[in-house]
Amino acid sequence: MTSEPATSDEARTVGEPGVTGPANTSGEPAGPQTAAAQQDSPTVVPPTDDRGTLEVDEARTVDSPGSTRPANTPAEPAGAQITAAQQDSPTVVRPTGDRGTFEVDDHAVGGWLESVSLKYQLPLRATRVGFGQSNLTFQVTDAEDHRWVLRRPPLGRLLASAHDVAREARILTALAGTAVPVPRVYGVFADGEVPMVLMEYVDGLVIDSMEIAESLAPEHRRAIGVALPRTLAEIHAVDLDAAGLIDLASHKPYAGRQLARWSRQWEQSRTREHPQLDRLTERLRAAVPEQHEIALVHGDFHIRNVITAPATGAIDAVLDWELCTLGDPLADIGSLLAYWPEPGEAGIGNFAMCTLPGFPSRAEIAAEYLAATGRDPAALSFWHALGLWKVAIIAEGVLRRALDDPRNRAAAGTPTIEHIDAVVDNADRVATEAGF
Repeated sequence: MTSEPATSDEARTVGEPGVTGPANTSGEPAGPQTAAAQQDSPTVVPPTDDRGTLEVDEARTVDSPGSTRPANTPAEPAGAQITAAQQDSPTVVRPTGDRGTFEVDDHAVGGWLESVSLKYQLPLRATRVGFGQSNLTFQVTDAEDHRWVLRRPPLGRLLASAHDVAREARILTALAGTAVPVPRVYGVFADGEVPMVLMEYVDGLVIDSMEIAESLAPEHRRAIGVALPRTLAEIHAVDLDAAGLIDLASHKPYAGRQLARWSRQWEQSRTREHPQLDRLTERLRAAVPEQHEIALVHGDFHIRNVITAPATGAIDAVLDWELCTLGDPLADIGSLLAYWPEPGEAGIGNFAMCTLPGFPSRAEIAAEYLAATGRDPAALSFWHALGLWKVAIIAEGVLRRALDDPRNRAAAGTPTIEHIDAVVDNADRVATEAGF
């Protein structure tokens, strides 16, 4: 199930543990590259709002004299805004007819691997990975079982500035030198007009089903649960200037930006009228807390968006940075709590696994985060309620995309109206208990 995209529907509520992992490679480059042969003149795409919604300056290219790109800022690859027609023309990775398997254009993908000094042996094959219903993630494997990951926007009609995988690649590259564990980005390439991100395959365990969660010992579950808020604290500790992310998004108050963006998202992707959600939106607007700091915000942080170490439960990689922005760090812990049900609560996807013995409670997760960061918990209930409100809107967008184009359905299924309404009920209850 996350850009802040007008799309977050886009979000992937049902997270996309699409993942990545180290291949047995050599001669790897220091950072991502945009292949000149595949990429036409990249346009200037300065961020203008909370997720860096893009205003494309079609008069200038990044490398042209008079470029508006800030100094020392990586050039953004082409393809920031993709039309529906362009999204519907995949050529590099094509379905075979067998569910979940895809043919790979050996010449094109092999050329990409060669351009970043990655060794491979033909033939290449691809398998879709993860339950994500936003950006599509494929594991690419060669004849010697070396593995990489390709990530692209979804098929079908997209909202403007949605599913910007090139922007996501920039964020991952910037985080490579920090304490935040992320997969390595090798390059951003183009399949016609569609951007494709080539990444490292991170071998590990993604907790994305009840079956996997039940296979773990209670102490292992607890280790994972405790690692989540501690990793979130590392994300929020990133030095934005040092990482080159200070210009990633707006510095205006985050809650207002979120309410404005996701309200627009709801209007553009709703499948029906929903008076209860509309009333909740107004209650949230009236209860916006004062913001005291600005930090890197993941935007869709939950248990299915991380890769864990099978032996220890440590987090080896944080995935799906599609909704990453700058804002109030408490928003992320609020979202994590929104994805973490208590026994008996309804939710989206299969997050009921988080109620198994060993996993910490919501209160324990919040306590771990607050202990690691020293932040004031006063506004946490607001962000929890907003997180649930946002999850419901994200799920509605996933439902809309699946109805518009069934090819975007993932193995985890599609949220139902009943599930979405239950999340709205939870958000309403949290807001009421918080007194707004």
